Amino acid sequence: QVQPVESGGGLVQAGGSLTLDCTASGRYFSSYAMAWFRQAPGKEREFVAAISWDGGTPDYADSVKGRFTISRDNAKNLMTLQMNSLTPEDTAVYYCAARLAISGRGQSYDYWGQGTQVTVSS
Repeated sequence: QVQPVESGGGLVQAGGSLTLDCTASGRYFSSYAMAWFRQAPGKEREFVAAISWDGGTPDYADSVKGRFTISRDNAKNLMTLQMNSLTPEDTAVYYCAARLAISGRGQSYDYWGQGTQVTVSS
């Protein structure tokens, strides 16, 4: 029903910042819970952050809490992940996901983007 598309990935130095965007068309974008996941080389995909349909219940993995901020602008069909104080351990492919359900840390999301690469150099 929706096709998330990520953008904003790239190369950044440690300590720097980067903002990822996830866009999706559709009248009912605002009905979907959204989340970010990431997969580092040689590791399983892991939860990063999630946000409810109304943006009222943001949730973060401990590894990014205090550094990353998830937000959404339903009028623009846009979800963002602002990443600050990046470290090489943040290097991964970042995926946007959506589901017509409450947000959560599980990976049972229905719609996934193809990912955007974030590389943090030391």
